[in-house]
Amino acid sequence: MILFNITVNVSHAAEKEWLKFMKEVHIPEIMASGLPIETKLLRLLTEIDNEGATYTNQFIFRTMEDFLAYQTNFQAELQDKHHQKFNGQYVSFRTLLEEA
Repeated sequence: MILFNITVNVSHAAEKEWLKFMKEVHIPEIMASGLPIETKLLRLLTEIDNEGATYTNQFIFRTMEDFLAYQTNFQAELQDKHHQKFNGQYVSFRTLLEEA
């Protein structure tokens, strides 16, 4: 199992719109690729005052090959769509984890 984790800190001003976009557009588009088998969107509760809200979006893939297929065929376009909509209103980083 491969877990692709995207941690996003989004400004409080954009948070409501961002959350709606994630739930109604972005996550469904990623899942429609047929490659992730599960997803979770979680809000960080142990927040420091950084003028934003922090979320983690986790996608589970069966194999590294499935993740690489997603990365090669879908990731750039979907990331760009997100970036164009919320440019300057968020910061993010990605981690890739493997079940031990």
